[in-house]
Amino acid sequence: MSDLSESIAELKRALTALQSAGDVEVCEDGERLSELSHFQHEVRQQGNSTFVHLWSEERNLVRRVLRVTEEAAGKLVLEVQRFGKSKPGKLEFLSAATRPAGRKLRENFRARFRRLLMEQFPDEQIETLTSAPDLEHSLSGSYTRGVMRRGQREWAVLGVSGAEHASTIDAALTFGLLWLDWTRAHAERRVVEGLRLILPQGSARMTAHRLQAIVPAVNIELHELHEATWRLRRVDPRDTGNLLTWLTPRREIEETRLAAHKAVDRVMSLAPGAVDAIVSPGTREVALRFRGLEFARWQRGELQLRLGDDRVAMKPKRKVTLESLVQELDPFRNPLADDKNHPLYRVAAERWLEALALKDISTIDARLDPQYVYPQVPALSGSGPESAGAGRGVMDLLGVTREGRLAVIELKASEDIHLALQGMDYWLRVRWHLQQGDFPRYGYFAGMELQQKPPLLYLVAPGLRFHPATDTLLRYILPDVECVRVGLNEDWRRGLKVVFRQ
Repeated sequence: MSDLSESIAELKRALTALQSAGDVEVCEDGERLSELSHFQHEVRQQGNSTFVHLWSEERNLVRRVLRVTEEAAGKLVLEVQRFGKSKPGKLEFLSAATRPAGRKLRENFRARFRRLLMEQFPDEQIETLTSAPDLEHSLSGSYTRGVMRRGQREWAVLGVSGAEHASTIDAALTFGLLWLDWTRAHAERRVVEGLRLILPQGSARMTAHRLQAIVPAVNIELHELHEATWRLRRVDPRDTGNLLTWLTPRREIEETRLAAHKAVDRVMSLAPGAVDAIVSPGTREVALRFRGLEFARWQRGELQLRLGDDRVAMKPKRKVTLESLVQELDPFRNPLADDKNHPLYRVAAERWLEALALKDISTIDARLDPQYVYPQVPALSGSGPESAGAGRGVMDLLGVTREGRLAVIELKASEDIHLALQGMDYWLRVRWHLQQGDFPRYGYFAGMELQQKPPLLYLVAPGLRFHPATDTLLRYILPDVECVRVGLNEDWRRGLKVVFRQ
């Protein structure tokens, strides 16, 4: 739309067509403007600029249109300039019929959440409340966040709906801390008391556990929301009890290895150095992995192919099938592979990284003793081993220094905003087992006298893959935690090299 008059005419036509097809919702920078649910519009020229004016009984909005960035069935997206703002924004017009269901749920939650805060905290005013994502500051749109004020004192607030995935609910503390940090940085002369973190009923236990590692001065109020009645219940982290965490006795692991050794040795001989065998936590099964990627499993005396969701029992006469699978894996899951975008090269990257670290953990830090390093040490939450669910709570590696100090080693092959708090989660569990004397009792670190100092925490990732928010999150962790960040070479698949250690 090069001609200005044609641009105005096209914009008018697009808006009119959208409204004639049914209800249209307006969103600015990802946030739905509910006051403009039934809007009227005008597009006008002023000098060399085009302006769009929207109004309803509740609100007026005027924006300068820079360009149309998207026009499709049921959708119109404009890049706009807001008065007094230097950075362009995004104004979206969406047919209500085409709006994603997840977005509707979050918007409905935000509207109800606003009323809840007004009812539960009647002496405070809601300054802001949004569920719009802010990628620049690592703030997710999965949560509703805001600021409440009473006089010159404020509270940061972050809530999440029970309709969200369990992993999203468990990650609320990460985003709550980032929101609190942003709020305090922009508070000007006001005092931000702390963070009110509001989670669905029955889901606060994991967060309460992690709060043990957060500096008390952060001042986090933890609440659970009963969405059927829309009432809050304050949660005291001290009353939630410890998450159930347990260790598989080393004796059981060695018995499983011994029972499987003939079959396992045969498979490992097909690709020496590329195949390793791990006893899966809480089971009597052995996972066979090709550079970290599980492709077969031994259980109850039988080998099964296990690549993706395909499982085929392996009888001795079908050994050739296993051999051909290993041969097919090698050219793609290879540090010198030609196709670095092939799924077999990219999948299970952290397990590949783990397999390399297992070969010589002292590469990560010369203080670590290569004689004692355990992969996937279980630290499971729930009512028992059977309720672990999706491997949650399984750490990457557990080691020890040559002087006997435990070390939790959290590995990430790509940028992950949750690295710091996931590492802290595992650190808390290991510290608890250390205090209970569980490691020697269950046969770990035999012959090594363990120090009673708190464990070290290693956060390990390629040097350019640490999420920018990691430094912010680490500032909120207890000073008792000695955290070591280890940056690896970007081409780590060819061999681990440390490029920095902080």
